[in-house]
Amino acid sequence: MPEADLSTPATPAGADAAADAAAPARKRPKPGERRVQILEALAMMLEQPGAERITTAALAGKLEVSEAALYRHFASKAQMFEGLIEFIEQSVFTLVNQIQEREGAANGQGDGARQAARIVTMLVQFAEKNPGMTRVMVGDALVFENDRLQQRMNQFFDKIESTLKQCLRGADDGSATPTVDAQVRASMLTAFVVGRLQRFARSGFRRSPSEHLEASLALML
Repeated sequence: MPEADLSTPATPAGADAAADAAAPARKRPKPGERRVQILEALAMMLEQPGAERITTAALAGKLEVSEAALYRHFASKAQMFEGLIEFIEQSVFTLVNQIQEREGAANGQGDGARQAARIVTMLVQFAEKNPGMTRVMVGDALVFENDRLQQRMNQFFDKIESTLKQCLRGADDGSATPTVDAQVRASMLTAFVVGRLQRFARSGFRRSPSEHLEASLALML
């Protein structure tokens, strides 16, 4: 993504009026576009392996604007991270719903183990394509930020685990304790995803989270 030059150029003293009139007008961003630019810049900065805590000064420098310009769109840096978390939540759970609907339509009541495997695969692939978001998901980028941000990501994975449990509840009809088994397997799958994402982030994005993924899922499911 090209960097946005959002600063306002000064008019040189004595500039030729005709030349000034001929100069193209600076295009103003559409409503909400500047917010998106800020979030995209933050995500790109998080993609740098070993990046230290990102300050609003560094973010403003990346966008070539003042810190005051950032605060016209976000009340705090915590709100910027919340914007990234909202993107993660909306993207992932929209795909989860699509997987459940597609698998259910294709297989009658649906294959719970297949749905769970597809959800895990989708999560891993999402992280692989969005390394900056991965640092948010596993909390590396939130260490020095407001505690509510980490709590929100914890709730995200709790919801993932609950969704996997729902998928797996009827996956083993021969079990004497299908609900307990589904809970154990859902917990195991969630821990597997979190572990893969943490390894990906802490390796500087060198260790692919999808490494041996199909074989790993076959062993667990």
